Amino acid sequence: MANTTNKQTSAGVTTDTTHFGFEEVSVNDKKNRVRGVFESVASKYDIMNDLMSGGIHRLWKASLIDWVNPQPGEAHLDVAGGTGDIAMRIIDRVGRDKAGPVTVCDLTPDMMLVGRDRTIDQGILKGLSWTCGNAENLPFPSRSMDSYTIAFGLRNVTHIDRALAEAKRVLKPGGRFFCLEFSQVVLPILDQIYDQYSFKILPNMGQLVTNDRESYQYLAESIRRFPPQDDLISMMNSAGFEHCSYRNHTGGVAAIHCGWRI
Repeated sequence: MANTTNKQTSAGVTTDTTHFGFEEVSVNDKKNRVRGVFESVASKYDIMNDLMSGGIHRLWKASLIDWVNPQPGEAHLDVAGGTGDIAMRIIDRVGRDKAGPVTVCDLTPDMMLVGRDRTIDQGILKGLSWTCGNAENLPFPSRSMDSYTIAFGLRNVTHIDRALAEAKRVLKPGGRFFCLEFSQVVLPILDQIYDQYSFKILPNMGQLVTNDRESYQYLAESIRRFPPQDDLISMMNSAGFEHCSYRNHTGGVAAIHCGWRI
């Protein structure tokens, strides 16, 4: 699903447009606006994750790592890896002296700088690398990775189908794709509470903590534009992944999807 449409300007020129939250923007503009969101919140990003989820995101990420089950010597790629939270969890799970090459790839250098400084402070000096790149055009060789993770990043991609195709390309045969993302709430009542929280409380929290209401308004809107669980499974199948499945967490507030590259 490209999430794009063709729009003719007053001058008769046809341009591709896509969504940025609930706003319609040009395809060329979206990447810069997404980068701007994360540049704005980089220094407070991890604090806001704890605040806006009540710490529950840590349980979701722990479940992700359990499913990945990283092994010594495996090559792991974490796309939209930001400050390196998932990458560091992989390294800690395997052991710092046993972890294979773990690569963080992100569109926003400011996010990776925060993560790089943190890993240096924690003494993680080997086995972890940082690469600036776009999920739709990854700067890595084909069939080079044992696993691919993307946590809370796929909804920010303009062409999800291209990102999925790239994920399959860089995975070795037998490699697995994992996506942890906000998804569609499946429990009655909780969906109403979640809507109220997302659009009334979350942007105000963003204003208070990061002095940036707009970025967290975008976050709430981008979640609503993201494909529901079964739709994402269909997109993964179309990209060539096999044995695709997902697990809901917190009533579908978040979901983890997994697919195999055979």
